[in-house]
Amino acid sequence: MSAPDGILYAGNDLGECILWNGRRRELWWTDIPARKLHQHDWHTGHTRVLDAPDRIASFGFVANDDSLIAAFAPGVALYEPWRKSVTWLTLPETALAPGIRFNDGRVDRSGRFWSGTMVEGASAAAGGCLYCVGPAGAARRHLQNIRISNGLCFSPAGTCVYFADSPTRTISEFPLLEPAGTLGERRQFIQTPAGAFPDGATVDADGCIWTALWGAGCVARYTPDGRLDRRVMLPVSQPSCVCFGSDSLDVLCVTTAREGLSPAELAAQPHAGDVLLYRVGVQGLPEHEYRP
Repeated sequence: MSAPDGILYAGNDLGECILWNGRRRELWWTDIPARKLHQHDWHTGHTRVLDAPDRIASFGFVANDDSLIAAFAPGVALYEPWRKSVTWLTLPETALAPGIRFNDGRVDRSGRFWSGTMVEGASAAAGGCLYCVGPAGAARRHLQNIRISNGLCFSPAGTCVYFADSPTRTISEFPLLEPAGTLGERRQFIQTPAGAFPDGATVDADGCIWTALWGAGCVARYTPDGRLDRRVMLPVSQPSCVCFGSDSLDVLCVTTAREGLSPAELAAQPHAGDVLLYRVGVQGLPEHEYRP
């Protein structure tokens, strides 16, 4: 087990979608069921917790603006967290049965926002889908029959999309065909071991994929050819998302979850729900911003 180089004591039920805002030099993440956004100033060490009007599953930063593009549970909106103003761009799942909500998402290298939905309850009559929201705010559906959309990230050149359907323990890769932004033929990239469910992911400057393995208590790094390169073993069982933060983009930041843990498990994992920081000798890539 690797001792963290730092800990942000968040106590999240389900910390997710951690992103580094290089323009503001801040680390942002969401606690989905609590309807909270966390904004951590890297240099003062102060974390501000902002209430949200609904569950924010994922988000991205907006170019030349301090607003976010946010995947709320029912749809995607431009969201100003200080005023709590919501401008809906798409609500594609509202016609489906209860039990479908948005989940993981990220802005690609061309400034489009991708986000997928998930089956949240047994009552859901349909599977989730993967959507892409372009500059005009219109959503395009790319994949269907997904159980839990996760792990969206992009190769350094932006020519490859990585995507996980967590319960299947499968990470897939797709060519990203420009200029239309369509997906090419799907290929299985990784099948994770039993009990290790791929969750949030990111790509480093070497083109390697770092993925939080929910249930396995670790973050794994895979080379672009799918070889397991290393594992960072954590003091918690439910890591949920990763990014690279700091001015040098050399700190691996890991959100974690308390959700679903028994009292005994919580006692054994006092940092479940906190953000764990590791210096792993690798540099990340800047987050791209949505360009409306």
